[in-house]
Amino acid sequence: MKFPVLAPSLLSADFSNLAEALRLIEENNGSVVHIDVMDGQFVPEITYGQPVVRSIRKCTKLPFDVHLMVENPENQINAFADAGADWITFHIEATAHAHRLIQMIHEKGKKAGIAICPATPVSALSEILQCVDLVLVMSVNPGWGGQVLIPSCVKKIEELKKIKNENGYNYMISVDGGVNPKTVASVVDAGADVVVSGSSFFNGSLNWNY
Repeated sequence: MKFPVLAPSLLSADFSNLAEALRLIEENNGSVVHIDVMDGQFVPEITYGQPVVRSIRKCTKLPFDVHLMVENPENQINAFADAGADWITFHIEATAHAHRLIQMIHEKGKKAGIAICPATPVSALSEILQCVDLVLVMSVNPGWGGQVLIPSCVKKIEELKKIKNENGYNYMISVDGGVNPKTVASVVDAGADVVVSGSSFFNGSLNWNY
């Protein structure tokens, strides 16, 4: 996979026709499918669960990055891995046992990702950066699509890139929230390897040229 990659978020797709949404992703330079799982607890909204992931797995060969915006993510790892997730990303704010979850994900043969909300500093990840495959920088407060990117979050991408280079770590840096034609260059230039886009991708305004 050549980086940076575009990872359209199904959160902004037509839920009544996810197979068509996956076709659009394949035909418009998407390399990863970003699947936002919300439980109504960690964030106010509720989206979809393992049965939906399992049902759409047969519609594409693209890797699924399942982003768990849920409390107690340790209770969901095995089920989403079995449903067809390739990458499983959970929030550092949602668990006291990040090392254990990373180990669980790796034992299932999947890539392990860790996400941070806008108010969480990169330093909160210092003990696990050497273990993870992906770090997801939330550049909006999680829970809704169509929000405006918080500019200070771009500095987190730069900080993560610096730490990665200085220590020889192998994680990918992902960014999610407010990525549109006006902001995409800033996150790519800062060092993002994976760019998540929802509203701008599905309304056709984001022209991916990377």
